[in-house]
Amino acid sequence: MGRRPLKIAYLSDFSARDRNLYSGGNARIHDALQAHAGEVTILPTDWGPAEPLRRAILALPDTLSLRLRWRAQTALAPLVARRIESALRQDRYDVLFAAYAFQSLRGLRLPYPMTVAYTSDATHSIYRGSEIGQAHPGLIPGGRLFDAWVERAEAEVFRRADLLLWPSQWLMDKSAARYCLSGDSMHLVPWGANIPPPPPPAQRPISRSAPVHLLVVGRNWVAKGGPVAQEVMCLLRARGIDARLTVIGCVPPPEARGPHTEVHPQLDKAVPEQAALFQQLYARAHFTVMASFESYGFAFCEASAHGVPSLCLRIGGVPVRDGINGFALPPGSGAEDFAARILACLDAPDSYAALVRSSRAEYEARLNWDAWGQRVSGLLQAQVARRGAVPPAAEAQAVSPRVAAAE
Repeated sequence: MGRRPLKIAYLSDFSARDRNLYSGGNARIHDALQAHAGEVTILPTDWGPAEPLRRAILALPDTLSLRLRWRAQTALAPLVARRIESALRQDRYDVLFAAYAFQSLRGLRLPYPMTVAYTSDATHSIYRGSEIGQAHPGLIPGGRLFDAWVERAEAEVFRRADLLLWPSQWLMDKSAARYCLSGDSMHLVPWGANIPPPPPPAQRPISRSAPVHLLVVGRNWVAKGGPVAQEVMCLLRARGIDARLTVIGCVPPPEARGPHTEVHPQLDKAVPEQAALFQQLYARAHFTVMASFESYGFAFCEASAHGVPSLCLRIGGVPVRDGINGFALPPGSGAEDFAARILACLDAPDSYAALVRSSRAEYEARLNWDAWGQRVSGLLQAQVARRGAVPPAAEAQAVSPRVAAAE
């Protein structure tokens, strides 16, 4: 007998219908649940009586709005929660699934028992204390004064969730230690590439006597490690290698541009011609070289989808496994270290060809949204079944309907 589709209420701080926010992750999570888990209803994202404040914050410059918005929602959780509770009463859901925004769960009193699941690629406290946070300091004066309060709020929410679906082992380990979380509630489920499945990669020969194409993808040249990639190209060229650098999504400064650097400031994958060019650039690339500071990194999933090995830093939860879909170098590695990895591949073309194949296999097995949706569907079904096996009276005593208490 097949499993019945679940009724899922989807909660985030922005609508999953917007395919641009969160690098497309919010929309992909929603779509994967819809495809594999059941009927998904997007809950409202407004703040109810406090909606004028939310709109005022959204009108601020992005760098300020991003940091102020979630803090304000955390502080106003009891007020905002009433809006969500009202929406939940309009139907009878099996699952409340929250993505990215832990603050949307804070202060929430469930109107009836349901499974609560949450996913994100980082938490504020873990991000802030990591090498990633150190590389991107806060912009709100006195922001660190609120860190202890934020961490307590995070812990309250996470300890009350039934399922915490982390995309990286880094976040699994850090969250278990930081919030004293039970291993029963946490599951490692990698996120996928935010592109349609590309065709299997064609054979991509590599040698010291042929052009070697390096790729950087992202909206911020410096944050995505562009300067390191440019230096890697120069080091290879100094060794007689015809290295070329292709940049997608941003514009390097004038001093980083030259005859061997090709720049595509923006490629809209919704436009067929630009989507085709995007795929062609990946198809000719030999490596993505991104010495970035990432809590995850969808670009590495997309590289694997095209069979392009990734070279990055072992920082945060990057989905790169050594010798499988690339190499994550130790923190502090510089351009010479990246260049050495590339030279080793040039001298072992058969090993490089195997790396191309295993990169694509990693995408097909783990780094795609169908795999995520199928795994999460099974976890949700099992949790809902366990909840259904508990007599209502016993459940009322064992499980508080409050997801997170207001301070």
